[in-house]
Amino acid sequence: MNTPLKAVSPPQPPIPLQDASLDIWDKKYRLKTKNGEAVDKNIQATFERVAAALADIEESDEKREHWYQQFVWALRSGAIPAGRIISNAGALAHKPATSTINCTVSSAIHDSMNDILEKTVEAGMTLKAGCGIGYEFSTLRPKGAYVAGAGANTSGPLSFMDIYDKMCFTVSSAGGRRGAQMATFDVGHPDVLDFIRAKREDGRLRQFNLSLLITDAFMDAVQNNTDWVLSFPLSAKEVEEDQIDLTDALTVTWKTSPISDDYVTNDQGQTAYRIYKRLKARHIWDAIMSSTYDFAEPGFILIDKVNEMNNNWFCENIRATNPCGEQPLPEYGSCLLGSINLTQFVEQPFSAKAHFNWEKFRTLTSVFTRMLDNVVEINGLPLPQQRHEIEHKRRHGMGYLGLGSAMTLLGMRYGDQDSLAFTERVSREIAVTGWQAALALSREKGPAPIMEESFEITEAMLNKRPEMRDDGYRAGDQVAGKVLHARYSRYMQKLAEIEPELVDQLAIDGARFTHHSSIAPTGTISLSLANNASNGIEPSFAHYYARNIIREGRKTKEKIDVFSYELLAYRARINDNAMPDAKETQAQLPDYFVNADEITPKQHVDVQAAAQQWIDSSISKTANVPTNFPYDDFKDIYLYAYQQGLKGCTTFRYNPEVFQGVLVKEEDLANTQYRFTLEDGSSIECKGNDEVEYDGEVHSAANLFDALKEGYYGKL
Repeated sequence: MNTPLKAVSPPQPPIPLQDASLDIWDKKYRLKTKNGEAVDKNIQATFERVAAALADIEESDEKREHWYQQFVWALRSGAIPAGRIISNAGALAHKPATSTINCTVSSAIHDSMNDILEKTVEAGMTLKAGCGIGYEFSTLRPKGAYVAGAGANTSGPLSFMDIYDKMCFTVSSAGGRRGAQMATFDVGHPDVLDFIRAKREDGRLRQFNLSLLITDAFMDAVQNNTDWVLSFPLSAKEVEEDQIDLTDALTVTWKTSPISDDYVTNDQGQTAYRIYKRLKARHIWDAIMSSTYDFAEPGFILIDKVNEMNNNWFCENIRATNPCGEQPLPEYGSCLLGSINLTQFVEQPFSAKAHFNWEKFRTLTSVFTRMLDNVVEINGLPLPQQRHEIEHKRRHGMGYLGLGSAMTLLGMRYGDQDSLAFTERVSREIAVTGWQAALALSREKGPAPIMEESFEITEAMLNKRPEMRDDGYRAGDQVAGKVLHARYSRYMQKLAEIEPELVDQLAIDGARFTHHSSIAPTGTISLSLANNASNGIEPSFAHYYARNIIREGRKTKEKIDVFSYELLAYRARINDNAMPDAKETQAQLPDYFVNADEITPKQHVDVQAAAQQWIDSSISKTANVPTNFPYDDFKDIYLYAYQQGLKGCTTFRYNPEVFQGVLVKEEDLANTQYRFTLEDGSSIECKGNDEVEYDGEVHSAANLFDALKEGYYGKL
């Protein structure tokens, strides 16, 4: 792993950070004392702090110095650890109770008041440490079901989600960082329609992202226009008291449950579910599509695909993800993140000689893999179960940002065929280089403990992987985790198609970690440390637009103007008068300068699919569509995503009647009228981009309207 670095002089001077980028670094990532005095004197000092904290994990002074220098080089060259690492690594003296981990998932919430409240406490401690958290709420019985202990009917899962929502808002307000939560919900739960429509109520569940767990069986029912059963597990007590006939197919259905508890099971390990109602699958599908069209939620997690492709298929059943969906995780699962800024590898941009420096990219990926692996040792997670999970499996999620910006620098249009080939290669290079590093690190430091653990083979495992029977395995056999991981995970089998010797060695020695890659949304690190290169796998939202940010002390979000990285680069190197939508010929941009609205939904899915085949976790991606995008065409996006084998899909259509997005185009604001009712009953109308003085502060009309409607005015 002591790969020598070549001194490479940048072909052109770097683009200076715009004011908004420096401001976000100062407010979110710059280490300061409790009195607000800067500890990090500049961004270089931030890099040195992070590099020193991660190099300090190494076992000797010589290695610590060597890797410190390499980590600083990587950070200066495009490696960007996730926000929790940038903010908290090396900051123990100033904020000892914070974590370097962005992503966690709760343990399963059992259907009892004690467990619901215990998990609320655990979540509060997790959020306090700065981590995001995901939960599945369809483990709770439906609204109206009888609770014997209370002698009353339950108010249902959504009412308990309200408790978590308020807890998150309170904890994040106290800690100065907005809390992030994901709620997942099974599409077969009796309250699924309530979950789908939950955010139609102003201000409700605004500390949550919502996603449905969509199964293959449901998608088959949608495509075949058949009925869909809504059901919930039965306890032995319910069966006895209600005299339920377990053989009656009109009353009871049998399927796998994520929680056993005291539910009735059969010899095949299936759980008895009481059938509450039957609906046409397309009725539920239409409700999902209508809600996502108007409210951008719920998201769409194809949970069977997630579990089929999980590297830890032999010991995990995934039911929830981190708040942005790029990390499907088991109970108490945790994952750290990092992204590579692809714009930093494009040489001679905007020219016929524009090219991507693959050698430098592979070198940085290798160094960055070691850097992220070292984060495990300083995870700072608050719960012992979380610490065990990350130390036992050592999963991390390396991805990239600036994909759309890099395509523009290379003269490609996002979504065209050459851009798909570029996306596939970037993702493949990260995969191969990362797993090569996993082997080298394992030989140097030892594999993840799970690799040396022995697992008993069950009939269920053999049914999932029938090729194991062909290889001579039988139920009751003991097999090492490294063999189940390298030989029989579907992802590693794909990797073996191009790197068979590498995978063979991983089966013998074991990998340093179980998972290596995911693509996060990277919103604020893209804006700050990457000078507003495009987020994650996305195209640039626009090349000149407004971003709404939470500013400490303000009563509404603040609107700031930002430029895309590629526009700044073009203006600095080609034409300093260039602007999007310019009327004058001399100020116009090339036609490969596209933004999110110019990309078709199919192109969004195609880019995600090109990356997903080499990403072993998942991808957070949003297909932005214009406000006037036809609803019938919109519905096809999700079906196409399923057919392309994605693990999830999310869309966003700007809908000012419902909410303000984080990213907003000036033309959308100018074209939207907001009506404010005054105390005397009269009203005034303002355009979204008008400035309004209210309560001693100046706000954009759109942000003021949103804050008052959603109930967060003065509470940020």
